[in-house]
Amino acid sequence: MTHIHIPDGVLPVWLWAAGWLLTLALLALASRFAGRAGSRRAVPLVGAVSALVLVAMSTEIVPIAYHINLTVIAGAFLGPWLGAISAFIVVLVLSLLGHGGVTVIGLNTLVIAAEMAVGWGLVRAGLRVFGARRTRAVAGVATVLTLALTTTMLVGIVALAGSPATERETGALDPDTLRFESPFSDGVVTLGLLSGGEHDEEHAAEEEHTLSVGRFAAVVYTLGPVGWLLEALVTAGVLGYVVGVRPRLVIAGVFAESRRTRYGDEHGGH
Repeated sequence: MTHIHIPDGVLPVWLWAAGWLLTLALLALASRFAGRAGSRRAVPLVGAVSALVLVAMSTEIVPIAYHINLTVIAGAFLGPWLGAISAFIVVLVLSLLGHGGVTVIGLNTLVIAAEMAVGWGLVRAGLRVFGARRTRAVAGVATVLTLALTTTMLVGIVALAGSPATERETGALDPDTLRFESPFSDGVVTLGLLSGGEHDEEHAAEEEHTLSVGRFAAVVYTLGPVGWLLEALVTAGVLGYVVGVRPRLVIAGVFAESRRTRYGDEHGGH
């Protein structure tokens, strides 16, 4: 939901250029702080988590045009600095696959990196207050709050860009009436091998919607909560399982101030 699917040439130059400058500054800081934390040992984890997020964000839930992000899971595993590097890798690959233009890589990186950092912070704070036994509940609430915040960031970016940035696929939601309709009313698969291109062009033109920023926000906040809840369930299940099997991947630094685990203790050794 928070990935900006906007092609090149739509956003004003000053906006996407500022996004790139802020992203480069963020990557410089992330490389510096991640290096201090011994990032070499985390390189395989960064690669695996980035691949997981990339696959998830390439898969669309058709009726609501929502992409599962798994960014809160990535943030819980990687933390804010490695998460920023992972966000850039994911966004760069997605742009090469046509999910947004090259010019919006900077803005997309900032949004996704913020999602990972906020998710990491909320999960960390929740586990510190409620303990590991409440991991699923903490993960679910953290996911909903994080996605609500970053969706608002997305709406803010679109508001800065103006109405040309509001054209988007809305799945089964009619942006004019804000009502859900069957996404398969025209058939599951439509083949136009034997037909001319005029009808296809007219049909495509009819499906494009140029919305006001207010209507765009209404569409996003109508579709969003459904996706947030779905992602919260996925995040709660994954983090709950991981904490039960390999807790140090998630809670290694949460209780470090009160209890330091000796080498091998995570496996029951002494």
